[in-house]
Amino acid sequence: MLPDDEYYLISACKDGNPMIRDGITGDWIGTFLGHKGAVWQARLSNDANLAATASADFSAKIWDTFTGECLQTLVHNHIVRTVTFAPTPTHIATGGPEKKLRVYDLAHSDVPLEIGANTHTGTIKSLVWSGPNTIISGSDDKQLRWWDIRTRQLVSQFDMGESITSCELSPEGALISATAGKSAFFFDTQSRQPIKGIKTEYELSCVALHQPSRRFITGGSSDTWVRVYDYDTEAELEVYKGHHGSIWSVGFSPDGKLYATGSEDGTIKLWKYTNQPYGLWK
Repeated sequence: MLPDDEYYLISACKDGNPMIRDGITGDWIGTFLGHKGAVWQARLSNDANLAATASADFSAKIWDTFTGECLQTLVHNHIVRTVTFAPTPTHIATGGPEKKLRVYDLAHSDVPLEIGANTHTGTIKSLVWSGPNTIISGSDDKQLRWWDIRTRQLVSQFDMGESITSCELSPEGALISATAGKSAFFFDTQSRQPIKGIKTEYELSCVALHQPSRRFITGGSSDTWVRVYDYDTEAELEVYKGHHGSIWSVGFSPDGKLYATGSEDGTIKLWKYTNQPYGLWK
């Protein structure tokens, strides 16, 4: 387990070189070298001992975050768009244009479990592992789906109305946040039911909810601004400028005092989300 005041940030990039950084200061720690194509997504395990990357080179890779060594290369038949770790880092799941959800036991990764191969009709762009036995997939076919890994069966789905651009588990683990078109949706992880859908004036590519302050942050594909909304009133509260490209990723730190945005401009920006001195703002 990591100390409460220690966490890390991992980034994906079109240059094929995912990086790990100090989550509070943004200081560079290391680069994972080995992919031969753009890296669409990068994830850390809950204990930060392992990293997983999804790439345009038709592979997902598992990395040792201490040494930077590539531990496993999981070969696919097409681009891998998304990857996620199980709550315990013994398994990962991948998805992409093959429209197949694959689950890998990292101790026996030569024979992945395939789920929903004839269900998805669009590229799988987002995966979230929610609880020990449930994976949520978001696809270009506009459907957000909940899968039971034990039975390999679809247990619930929700029509988002437009292609799904992101899906994330909140730091508290109680809600799923997802975006499609100009809307952000929030789902209860236990009931799998939508709690709220909020329509904005902008095309959304990502959203992150901070439950204690009841605010959420969005980034979009049509402009370069970071926006802060009130979850209850749905009002736009603040707009932050600084990026020079579309914003594809946003996420809160585990302590909720910081959030990060990743952009097409090749930068990650850290934004303070507390009135107290913190990190670089001391």
